[in-house]
Amino acid sequence: MTQPMLTFQHVTHRYNGHAALQDFELSTAAGEVLGLLGPNGAGKTTSVRLANGLINPSSGSIRTLGLDPIAQGDQIRAQTGVLTETPALYERLTARQNLAFFGQLMGMSAEGCRQRSQELLSYFDLTERADDRAGTYSKGMKQRLALARALLHRPRLLFLDEPTSGLDPEAAAQVHELIATLRDTQDQTVLLCTHNLFEAQRLCDRLAIMNRGKLLAMGSLDELRREVMPGLWAELRFYQPPEPAALAAVRAVSGVMQVEELDAQTWRLQAQEEAVLPQVVAALTAQAAQITALRPNQASLEDIYFKLQSAHTEGAS
Repeated sequence: MTQPMLTFQHVTHRYNGHAALQDFELSTAAGEVLGLLGPNGAGKTTSVRLANGLINPSSGSIRTLGLDPIAQGDQIRAQTGVLTETPALYERLTARQNLAFFGQLMGMSAEGCRQRSQELLSYFDLTERADDRAGTYSKGMKQRLALARALLHRPRLLFLDEPTSGLDPEAAAQVHELIATLRDTQDQTVLLCTHNLFEAQRLCDRLAIMNRGKLLAMGSLDELRREVMPGLWAELRFYQPPEPAALAAVRAVSGVMQVEELDAQTWRLQAQEEAVLPQVVAALTAQAAQITALRPNQASLEDIYFKLQSAHTEGAS
């Protein structure tokens, strides 16, 4: 069995009496993109710092690349790449000088660093500004340079904290393509912390949804659908608002789990399976409801995310 690239076992981290992580568990397989999702203060950035040995847990155990971050942090950081929410560049140095400096810290040869830097500067469309000081760059350019720095030594495990923050749509699409390429052609493992649910749904093999240091759910999107929002969802639109009896008739259909009235002429229903939908149509036809559209659809990551967050907030209150 392949050794996980990253594991958290019953990890709690406290500072100033506050629990940033509480009994947190996580496991990341080689070659996957794992998304950490949650509001500010959920514990995403704390998890990245713990995994790289920058801070120590209050309790529990962590293994990054099979190593202990508390005792072997230097060895871990030599094999990981980290992009934080802020670019963390030396603004008085040029882009090329920044990469040369970080390459030297990582133990790269001068020639190897030069070749790799040129490759990344070209990929991120920074070649023409490579000899300008980083302090003169726009926010988006700094973010691209920070990504180049994180990838410079071809890390086995890459931590990306809001990688498309501040990027225009074209640059963000380029980063998405890069992450997919790292996973699909280089078998690289990526831990992606993001608020962008579309980004997470598109890129991540599995998703870990967090709130206030607790893991609410983890799995692939299909697994989360089965766990959090099972069944088939469908949207119904009507030419005119149906009579109240129509709603009661649909709710009485065997296999209908729930019906929500989004507005007077739009309903959203949850059914156990697709075979239930013809029965729903028959029930509505019997009530003379004028259906203009029936659109089956699966629950989106956004649906799942907000349902979990809402349930956690209600449970904590």
